[in-house]
Amino acid sequence: MNQTSYGTQRNCVSEPRTYKVEDIAKMLCIGRTSAYQLVKEGHFKTVRIGSTIRISKNSFDEWLDSQTL
Repeated sequence: MNQTSYGTQRNCVSEPRTYKVEDIAKMLCIGRTSAYQLVKEGHFKTVRIGSTIRISKNSFDEWLDSQTL
């Protein structure tokens, strides 16, 4: 377990449950604007924390699996 300088423990998740918009842009080899457009179109479940958008990993993975090449 990690400890902060105050002596409290933080639980670190080994695998993230969300992606940043920049993460999906990199995974799809598209620009940030195009990634934000996919979010705006509602293709994934998202959560907004302040001004930050997080994308559900499960919903992104399901969407990606449903796309045909």
